[in-house]
Amino acid sequence: MADAKFSDGAEQALRLKAESVDDLAVISTYVQDAVGQNSEISWLTKKHRFAVLLNRFRWEDRLNAEQQGRPYERVQSMLVVESTLKVSAQGLDPSDKNMAFELLSISFEAGEDGAGQVILTLAGDGAIALDVECLDVTLSDVSRPYIARSTHVPTHPDE
Repeated sequence: MADAKFSDGAEQALRLKAESVDDLAVISTYVQDAVGQNSEISWLTKKHRFAVLLNRFRWEDRLNAEQQGRPYERVQSMLVVESTLKVSAQGLDPSDKNMAFELLSISFEAGEDGAGQVILTLAGDGAIALDVECLDVTLSDVSRPYIARSTHVPTHPDE
């Protein structure tokens, strides 16, 4: 058995919280190109909590993977939006639990007194809009990283 190295501590789960538009922009960057399934979306109406399990591309590890000549990684992450009052979706069929989606970005449209709408923009003109009392979003890695099935970095060709 080998001794632990200082560099071993660099592999930590991501845990981010957003209470401002600037904070949310950081989370949006980390979840860009995350994939999920309808069956992994949950809205707990009594708790005012929207949650989705995502398989996110590990953008923070991209350069290391390239420099070390190893495969890119993904990790399962929970995206949770608290204080959710209403959920509406476009481009998703809620009855199709196996339907997959790709998350492109998360934004916030402010309303009055801190309330507003968190918008999850999906590939293919889809979107999930969350009416919220306030901006309170968390992103937490819940698994160890795993090798991404795709061998390339996600791209967005010009249309």
